Amino acid sequence: MKELSNKEFYISKKAGRAIMDYHMLDDGDKIAVAVSGGKDSLALLRILLDRRKFVPIKYSIIAVHVDMGYPKPISRQLTGYFRKLGVDYRIVKTDELKKTPPKDINCFWCAWNRRKILFQTADKLGCTKVALGHHMDDIIETTLMNMFFQAEISTMAPRQELFKGRIVIIRPLAYVEEKEIADFIKSEKTKVFSCKCPHSRLSQRYLMSRIISQVKKTCPEVKKNIFRSLRRIKKDYLL
Repeated sequence: MKELSNKEFYISKKAGRAIMDYHMLDDGDKIAVAVSGGKDSLALLRILLDRRKFVPIKYSIIAVHVDMGYPKPISRQLTGYFRKLGVDYRIVKTDELKKTPPKDINCFWCAWNRRKILFQTADKLGCTKVALGHHMDDIIETTLMNMFFQAEISTMAPRQELFKGRIVIIRPLAYVEEKEIADFIKSEKTKVFSCKCPHSRLSQRYLMSRIISQVKKTCPEVKKNIFRSLRRIKKDYLL
């Protein structure tokens, strides 16, 4: 069995702790891993594939990519990558982009439609879990986004049941920082397929990332502090 590199080892260790803490996996699970082509989803796929070689829980994996119809699709490149890894996969194409007026297309629209198709595909394939590549930074940014723009305190749960348990979302990278993932993917020389959406750098999430980066200059622990605060809620001091 090929040994994990140091960078992958530490990410896998954190993923294993999150999986245990939130009981993400059960023996015999069939997992649909959402793969956009970005570094996070590619890292998640690699981690879950490699962990199968040494963890006691037995599970199967299907990589699922949803092609939204943006220019220069990456379906062909991902197909080659999936075959190289030897993983079962599905490429699901949709023409929702052509049906929608440009003024109605934004990050929320894209995420909602992509997620809907992903869930439908996972259900048809008989998958028990859907794995998403969200990491600690995503969880932190979502917390701030919901406070700033939705006037509520909520975030992404590492494990979340939807539709009365019919779909179970898991986020094994919940304890992993984005920088760790970027370093791992770079060290492996894995080709990353960046987002083709023209709105990507105008999103609320991008704004939150910039705000956190500014705060980090005076408070280096800001990311970990926000993340830890989600487990240290003092209800007596809430309205």
